[in-house]
Amino acid sequence: MAQQYGEKTSTNHNRRKFLKNASASALAASLPTLGLAKPIVPEEKTLSFLNLHTHETLQCCYWKDNQLNLPALAKINYILRDHRTQEIAQIDHNIIEMLHTLHSLTQSNSAFEIISGYRSAKTNEALRNSTSGVAKRSLHMQGKAIDVRLPDIELKKLRDVAISLQAGGVGYYSRSGFLHLDTGRPRNW
Repeated sequence: MAQQYGEKTSTNHNRRKFLKNASASALAASLPTLGLAKPIVPEEKTLSFLNLHTHETLQCCYWKDNQLNLPALAKINYILRDHRTQEIAQIDHNIIEMLHTLHSLTQSNSAFEIISGYRSAKTNEALRNSTSGVAKRSLHMQGKAIDVRLPDIELKKLRDVAISLQAGGVGYYSRSGFLHLDTGRPRNW
């Protein structure tokens, strides 16, 4: 049914619902059913990171037994901290789910290489003054954006998969070799 003029759609609700179920749905679609009515879905969700600035690595299970693993999330917040000021912020769970979905759909065997995670206002302003393309009200400052790459997945493929999710913003920086992902409104550049 077509949307009528004046009707409002709940884009945020739809995106939240998608992100909540995306990882399980994506994995379920790619896993064998083994003759069962429902596909087998992993009970754990893990992510691996390499921070290119600090050379720290992290592999952790952030979801187990149908709940978030708070100590693992604290480790993710730490590795995605502002490495210039050492400030740590809570990373939006939706960006973590987006990363997990991308990793699953691309069938990557690599850790996400982190170019930028959380940014303090001080760092963001310094970057704006020295680099082009840094937003004044960047979602990095809210823990809702990340710049990453997967070394075993072509950046164009990663971009295309991220755009297909319609779960937030996707910025493709081919010259710099990374993808910007955020949990803002779906858009791409």
